[in-house]
Amino acid sequence: MRVLLTGSSGWLGRYLAPMLSQSGHSVVGLDLAEGTHTQIVGSVADRSLVERVFRQEHIEAVVHGAALHKPDLARYPASAFVDVNVTGTLNLLEAATTAGHDRFVFTSTTSLMISAAIRAEEGHAAVWLTEETTPLEPRNMYGVTKLAAEHLCRLQHLERGLSVVVLRTSRFFPEEDDMAHEIPLSGPNTKANELLYRRLTVEDAARAHIVALEKAPSLGFETFIVSAPTPFVRDDAADLKRDAASVIERYFPGARALYERAGFRLPTSIGRVYDASRAERLLGFRCRTAFADVLTALEAGSPLPFVHDPNYVSPKEPTSGPTAAPASPAL
Repeated sequence: MRVLLTGSSGWLGRYLAPMLSQSGHSVVGLDLAEGTHTQIVGSVADRSLVERVFRQEHIEAVVHGAALHKPDLARYPASAFVDVNVTGTLNLLEAATTAGHDRFVFTSTTSLMISAAIRAEEGHAAVWLTEETTPLEPRNMYGVTKLAAEHLCRLQHLERGLSVVVLRTSRFFPEEDDMAHEIPLSGPNTKANELLYRRLTVEDAARAHIVALEKAPSLGFETFIVSAPTPFVRDDAADLKRDAASVIERYFPGARALYERAGFRLPTSIGRVYDASRAERLLGFRCRTAFADVLTALEAGSPLPFVHDPNYVSPKEPTSGPTAAPASPAL
């Protein structure tokens, strides 16, 4: 198929575009920033551009990964999030249905499931998060606009029959957490811990999109959490909040010793867990990389099975220094 990939210059796009090509698809990359896999530089919020791309490039399917993300909250106004994440998604959905497409894959985020209360982790047990978790009360404009975009996808299926798979991906960014100043652990240590409950590799995120593109017509409309498989079960929730390290040692005997040898620390408390089992059951997708691979790497003295790059900057951002004006947010 001839696939339009939005966000083709971004972190996910640079992995996903080659995988799409290797799967036999012809990829047309659209992004605000230039990049190896980007043929068209422009904005998904530009309706005339989107319509022209569909017409001239003979697009047959869409993988929509372009968005303003959580780190952009400090750089762009709320209106920019609406323009890109909401209006941009609507432009693509309407162009896809006009073109008679039978599949559309939307990159969403588990962040929209995290309310202020869940973020505060004040409960006595870890919150077990699934696709059925309600109410959804996103705590910032990123989550609000991504949830609005999910609803646009749902309506396009109900009203126009477009098959859409929404992938709520957990963390796969390479840079430091934007709350790193509150986390007394190194970036690699934090990412290793998160593979237990709220992270996946960028390679697995890309693979999920390939599977979703293939399966979309048979699914109609579905939403999936995509995250590394957690070893935990719901009955562990209270113990995870109280003494996560002991629970981890129970599942992975010797993990504490391997961590100590590497200068790492196991989490003392885990406040939420993303359960990706529905994606495994219905989509047929399971992440290849999990926490056990971290322990294998530590034992062998091999590189950790994920990318950590504290200097990563989105290609849409200026590189001339901290005083440079923000680039246009229309991805």
